[in-house]
Amino acid sequence: MDRIAGGDDDKEMSHPHSHSTHPAIVKRLNRANGHLRSIVDMIESGRSCADIAMQLQAVERAVANAKRTLIEDHLGHCIGGDAANGEQTMAEFRAISKYL
Repeated sequence: MDRIAGGDDDKEMSHPHSHSTHPAIVKRLNRANGHLRSIVDMIESGRSCADIAMQLQAVERAVANAKRTLIEDHLGHCIGGDAANGEQTMAEFRAISKYL
């Protein structure tokens, strides 16, 4: 797993982290990536701003939905049931909530 620019938790990158929702998130992001590439083509070919804006809105929604799914999954599985480790749980929540 590569380190993402802007990330500040090296411990998150030290071990594989997978949930059942990850394949669907990857599929959604790959689709959004394809749409984004087509938007660049639209701009370069001189398509109307309204058409381009509509496609950008669709990509933005797809990425936002992927982020929401990832965060909800994290909250439910990684943070949700760990009452015995309250301080660590709150640190996890604070770390991910900045992306909401």
